[in-house]
Amino acid sequence: MRSAPAPADLEKFRRFLKTGMPGEHAYVVLLGLSAFDYPSIIEQIEKGLPYPSFERFQKNTGFTSEQLGELVQVPRRTLARRKTEGRFSTDESDRLVRAARVYGKALHFFGGDPVEATGWLTSVRRALGGVTPLDLARTGIGAQEVENLIGRLEHGVFS
Repeated sequence: MRSAPAPADLEKFRRFLKTGMPGEHAYVVLLGLSAFDYPSIIEQIEKGLPYPSFERFQKNTGFTSEQLGELVQVPRRTLARRKTEGRFSTDESDRLVRAARVYGKALHFFGGDPVEATGWLTSVRRALGGVTPLDLARTGIGAQEVENLIGRLEHGVFS
């Protein structure tokens, strides 16, 4: 049985891993964004990301909408409202970009394998105090700790 082809955004990110990142913030391709420079990303966040960015990220990660809603701290009813309105608030957009950054780091660590990245992010990690990286990444400082752990693992510093 063959698996379904990876979404185009995920394939683009995997190509970046092989050929070199077009910028420090190339992970935003997982949201369907095409500008990787920070001024453009900040502008998009301040304007509010379009709802399809959430859907694209969900498709690229394989997370459920409930998991993503919890990660970016958008309750189900608000998520339904954002779908109708077509756009996220600035704060919600910022959290969605943060989620993409964390996922992108995990994806990079696992050589572009989304199954491994998602599995790692959803499994309890002793180095993070016995919680899942996904749970910890709901806050800025928690996301930073997840990224720090990935950095240590990349450099062979087992925590």
